[in-house]
Amino acid sequence: MKKFINKLDDVLIESLSGFAQAHADLVNLSLNPHFLSRKKPAANKVALISGGGSGHEPLHAGYIGYGMLDAACPGHVFTSPTPDQMLTAAEHIASDKGVLFIVKNYAGDVMNFEMAAEMLSVENATVYTSDDCAVVNSTYTEGRRGVAGTVIVEKCVGSLAETGASLADCKALGEKVNVRTSSMGVALTSCTVPAAGRPTFAIGDNEIEMGVGIHGEPGRHRVKMQEADAIVNECVKAILADWQQKQLCLKGQPEALLLVNGFGATPLMELYLIYHSAATLLKKHGIAISRSLVGNYTTALDMAGASVSLCLLDDEIKHHWDSPVHTAALRWGC
Repeated sequence: MKKFINKLDDVLIESLSGFAQAHADLVNLSLNPHFLSRKKPAANKVALISGGGSGHEPLHAGYIGYGMLDAACPGHVFTSPTPDQMLTAAEHIASDKGVLFIVKNYAGDVMNFEMAAEMLSVENATVYTSDDCAVVNSTYTEGRRGVAGTVIVEKCVGSLAETGASLADCKALGEKVNVRTSSMGVALTSCTVPAAGRPTFAIGDNEIEMGVGIHGEPGRHRVKMQEADAIVNECVKAILADWQQKQLCLKGQPEALLLVNGFGATPLMELYLIYHSAATLLKKHGIAISRSLVGNYTTALDMAGASVSLCLLDDEIKHHWDSPVHTAALRWGC
């Protein structure tokens, strides 16, 4: 294993310290327990907090700032943050309008965020993201993982919260965006967790994992390496089948946001190739891509691979996606 590391036990704190130093205009780092929060606390708005295991950068710390999150709780690599992290962070950013937790649908995250919510004395609610359509034979609300679509949820809800909207309205929009977003990932290689010092899973030089999770969890199946168009076709096919299962209305020429997300070790050249392939396929299905994002937004350490996320747009979602945002990883309109 070759990684830029001093001592394994110090990896997370040193990384968080570097992030806070590099973005000192945007965030503050608190320790014992550790969490990051907005440099200039927002007033008269629902406070948004998210978090999860580290290794998915820029998710979630990279989305703290105007138009998105108020705080983020990073756990150790691929490990849920603890309830005391979440509770302390929530109390730090809480406002009279309440606190909204945005939680990826993983057992550890869900359990620990629920414990924090129960202990929090201010009004709060939770949005669970579950956009990963790779999980087969699962109901919509159970078993599905929260992956790159979480970024879309955080952006849209963050925009609404800045307007002074109520906690109930912010939760409703988050759930709406989550339902209208589906993602499918593919891995070319495994990732290596620093503490383990070896690849999370073994995969042949000529194999790929279709439907892989952002921690290296198994996908739908393993197949031989194919041309990019064939890989993207399977991802798009799975997403459209998921939309059909959700009974989303696709009459006329529906508009969508297409997010092509890298897992950490895939060159941008290849990510844009994936975007071209997906956009071409979706056009054939009568879907107009009117919003787009390409890059590393929800990574899996050093995994080579990518995910395709598609969000069915309406005027409300488009408005909140387009609205100004100023964070370390996303910024426009400011």
